Amino acid sequence: MHNELYSLGCPVWSCPHWRGSVYSAKAPKTKWLNHYSTVFNTVEGNSTFYGIPAPETFQRWANQTAEGFRFALKFPRSISHEAQLVGAEVQTDQFLSGLSILHQANRLGPTFLQLSPNFSPVGFAALESYLCSLPSEMPFAVEVRHHDWFAEPAESRLNSLLRELQMDRVIFDSRPLYESPPSTQAEQVSQTRKPKVPIRTDVTSDFPMLRLVGRDDVSLVQPWIDEWVPIVAGWIGQGLQPFVFTHTPDDQFAPELARDFHNALAKVIEQLEPLNRWPFEQPKQQNLF
Repeated sequence: MHNELYSLGCPVWSCPHWRGSVYSAKAPKTKWLNHYSTVFNTVEGNSTFYGIPAPETFQRWANQTAEGFRFALKFPRSISHEAQLVGAEVQTDQFLSGLSILHQANRLGPTFLQLSPNFSPVGFAALESYLCSLPSEMPFAVEVRHHDWFAEPAESRLNSLLRELQMDRVIFDSRPLYESPPSTQAEQVSQTRKPKVPIRTDVTSDFPMLRLVGRDDVSLVQPWIDEWVPIVAGWIGQGLQPFVFTHTPDDQFAPELARDFHNALAKVIEQLEPLNRWPFEQPKQQNLF
């Protein structure tokens, strides 16, 4: 999938269950990222939340991905959660150095700063100072989780700051996950971990980011797909380039949810072709007996 209208991907690129569909059945793990990048044109990089990779890792990611692919990496928790954006210059410089490798290779999408649930508007000055210190030539996005950010006057202040800095506001939609009791163990775990925050569709820059958290039975997510498709199509119609990430409690179902989203969007936008089969999916043999 390589179109210039929008970016679609999963929260990870490494999942053994994708062998024989997203990946070749016999592909070694070292080839998974390359195979993933021929199916989707972006990915969330959650691994950077837990630690900053070595420069050679960033370079390897750039080398292993197809042209047009973009990484949407998460800021390290040492910056966002532990330091709470204060006194994190060393970690920030190290992380930005890695991002610059992807940027120079044309592999960098919006890097998103996910604030901790206890980071409230009381910390607005620290947030403003930190965001203003980031390089303007790279795209960034911010995800807030404390509920006070969704009330006035904090919300307007946040949106104004992001518009001024040309940064995007991440939309985190976990409504499908909480619509009904869990039916799998993975859903049970997710319902104890994923936050529930109000939904906003405010656009503050050029790369609106939607993180949609679904169910392991992806058919249950269709009502929310139907809700988001016209919104995403509207963004595309305005000349924006949205990033859409489909989460499922069990990662093995995330590509299926992404395909459902894309196929629904393709019914609205003629330039998009539906994703019908994965490139490494083996055709099912017919039973002749």
